[in-house]
Formats: sequence, C-alpha cells, structure tokens
Amino acid sequence: MKYMEQFFDTFQGKYIFSANDVKRFLSFRKANRGYYKIFLYKLIKEKKIHKIRFGYYSFYDDIVLTGFSYYPFYYGLENALSILKFWEQETNPIIITPLHVRTGLMQFNGRNYIVRKISREMFFGYTYVKYYDFFIPVSDIEKTLIDLIYYNEKIPIELFNELKKSANKKLLKTYIYRITENRIKSKILKYLEI
Repeated sequence: MKYMEQFFDTFQGKYIFSANDVKRFLSFRKANRGYYKIFLYKLIKEKKIHKIRFGYYSFYDDIVLTGFSYYPFYYGLENALSILKFWEQETNPIIITPLHVRTGLMQFNGRNYIVRKISREMFFGYTYVKYYDFFIPVSDIEKTLIDLIYYNEKIPIELFNELKKSANKKLLKTYIYRITENRIKSKILKYLEI
C-alpha cells in the first residue's frame, strides 16, 4: 500500500495516534482527501494497528494505552492502588479526565476500562510511572486518597488507614487547600481527620 513505509517511520514510536494525525500525514503527501479512511481500514483489517475508540489507534494491543486517547488524563482510584502496589487485586484501568467525554464502562479489544470525569480544579496530583514498556500518568498516594473520597469509593478500612499513614502529610494538606469548593474540601478534611 502506498505511503506505508513513511507511515510506519512517522508513527511507530507513538503510543497512540488519531485519525486526524493520519489525515494530516496523507494530505501533506497529496493523497486524496478521504483516503485516510481507507488507509486506516486496511491497517486495522491487516491487524497492523488497533482501534482504541472512535478516531484513536495504536500499534500496541495493550489496554494500558487507552488513557492516552483521553489526554489529559491519569490512572486513578483502585487502578492507581494496584499500580502503586498498595493492593494486589487486578483492576480495570480507571481513566480520570477533565474532558467532556462519555463516562462509564468501555471496551478495547474485548477488555474493560472505566472513564471518570473530574473537574479542571481537581485535575492534579499525578506523576509518570514506568509500567512495563510504557510511562503512564498515575495519581500519587495523596491524590488517590482524595479521589477515593471525592468519588465515594469504598475500600477496606485497613487499606484506607495504610494509605493515610503512607501519605506525605504536607503534600496532602497542600492538595486539600488548593480545592476551592468548600463542600468537597470539608468532606475530605472530615474523612482524613486533618
């Protein structure tokens, strides 16, 4: 297929790419305007790329990359606890994003992941973590604690107490005091007894 070698040279190093990226790539090479749809269709059919969700693709068949199609995002809640090795239960990826997107249970190649929306004000407190071959954004312990309260997630009390004990108290207070919505702030302060 025409442009294939150039396409692989250009996109191979990316975790994900969009249909618009491919459209720009092909239009720069003077391909017909709608050719990108045929190009993507053939790549999917030949299993050279995987469709993550509408308009987003990857060379990798790894569910951990689904989050990059919701950029900006981080992995949080119980998923962050697993990644940070606070609990051993296998969890579905939980993507937390400030984007206006459909939320809830989604699927990528027959595997589940969850999308949760968060306000721009609450979108902070994550770091990049090496996860197998990838670097992914994951909420830190302090933000995971705050998010568990914010989303009313129930975890075993022993685990919650272990997280509180492991959290950097100074950083936790800094995070809490940057929240301007008093109802949320007081709820978090009550649970954390700060």
